[in-house]
Amino acid sequence: MNKVIAVFTKESFLVPVVAIILGLLTGAIAMLAGGFNPIQAYMALIEKVFGSAYNFGETIRQITPLIFTGLAVAFAFRTGLFNIGAEGQFIVGMIAATTVGVSFDLPAYIHAPLAVIAGAVAGGLWGSIAGYLKAARGVNEVITSIMLNWVALYLANWVMNAFFIPTGQQRSEMIKESSMITITWLSQMFDSARLHWGTLIAVLAAIFFYVILWKTKSGYELRAVGLNPHASEYAGMNVNRNVVKAMFIGGMFAGIGGACEILGVFHYQAIMTAQPGYGFDGIAVALIGGNTPLGVVLAAILFGILTFGAAGMKFGAGVPVELIRVVIASVIFFVAAHGIVKIFVKPILQKKKEGGH
Repeated sequence: MNKVIAVFTKESFLVPVVAIILGLLTGAIAMLAGGFNPIQAYMALIEKVFGSAYNFGETIRQITPLIFTGLAVAFAFRTGLFNIGAEGQFIVGMIAATTVGVSFDLPAYIHAPLAVIAGAVAGGLWGSIAGYLKAARGVNEVITSIMLNWVALYLANWVMNAFFIPTGQQRSEMIKESSMITITWLSQMFDSARLHWGTLIAVLAAIFFYVILWKTKSGYELRAVGLNPHASEYAGMNVNRNVVKAMFIGGMFAGIGGACEILGVFHYQAIMTAQPGYGFDGIAVALIGGNTPLGVVLAAILFGILTFGAAGMKFGAGVPVELIRVVIASVIFFVAAHGIVKIFVKPILQKKKEGGH
């Protein structure tokens, strides 16, 4: 029991929890200022998410890509890099999965895994472009990865238009059934919510994240390079290779996320007028999750619930969807501003210390 209490009173656990509570309170104040009832709004949000099997299933669908992009950003953070390019890596994963899904006719046990792997490799290679430019030329990865996001968006639209979209249409042909990763029986249980194997892959990806960073020699090197590249180089590690490797693995996570969105949710790729937004939300998920795999999964769940439930607030309490962004922004602000949160956390930690003496 004491162990459980110790976990729940650890600073790394308390800071994000307090930040979330403060974020929800800030959102409530914003709602009151706009003449809305915050209790009614939050109840409507919960009702939207948990009120029906279909909506609950769709919330899980919303959470899945956020886990992938959160892991993509967190992995790079852990290795001292700032991967703003998860958005582009996600889109490139979508292109690769669509290409494999539409172009080949293979047995399902080969086709679906091949499409997911294609998404992973494409996302990884896209991420490693920024990694290579950083390693070889010293170009800041923030700038290159933001630029690559836009390149990915327009590349996706060009590839779709040039090869996969029938004349006069706005979306590609449907991918072959053998490449789909939809879980039909589970979807039926959840009133046809678009549930797919990607959710399980996301959880496995989080475990892989933990194992590779904390249980392998390669992960030790990646973390060492992140903490101090000069000391790592002095210790004989190849810093440049580790930078490219970190961006490749980060890109792989986002690429799989994009692939699962095509193979499990839409089964086609549409012309995009704007970026899907999962990559940028992934930055927030990684920050709230403290760049740990478990933290990212929990932050993605919170984010998915808030994002999907926002529609319920709009219909149930008349609150504009934008206000949920105020809540999310406040949570990120409080997570980033550790100092403010620690004022609230201090009394709890003080009690714990006194109890420990």
